[in-house]
Amino acid sequence: MARRTIKDIEKIWSNVEGVKKLSDRVVGIGPFGIGLDGLLAWIPVVNQVYTVGAGGWLILQAVRASASVSTLAQMVAYIGLDTATDAVPIAGYAVDTLFPGHLLAAKALQKDIASTHWVEGSEREAKASGEHERHLETVRGDRKLKRIVYLHD
Repeated sequence: MARRTIKDIEKIWSNVEGVKKLSDRVVGIGPFGIGLDGLLAWIPVVNQVYTVGAGGWLILQAVRASASVSTLAQMVAYIGLDTATDAVPIAGYAVDTLFPGHLLAAKALQKDIASTHWVEGSEREAKASGEHERHLETVRGDRKLKRIVYLHD
């Protein structure tokens, strides 16, 4: 696997932002919005393909960004619920129109990315050079940060 960089993580953030807007916020009315997922809700097979495809792509981005297990589980739950509503005719379609599953999954991933201290290097190298302790101090000193991810591990 090619070594990842912080630029790769920024690209993932940007890509996820695009899916978030396309799926659940093409048209916004105040705090509410509707996107491609909601518009396609009334076309059953097409919507299922879109929901699963966009959801799977978001999960793939989470794996690429080394998202935490809890974030992955949260994303799978949102996308699973979004997909499940498609199975119920009429009432399910209405719920799917209003339920922003992709938006919630994307926000969970972006929150995970924002709460991570990214290091372009390996943990082994950082421990050998003494830099690991500095990274730990950075995380301890910033309440927004929850974990360290070494991009070359």
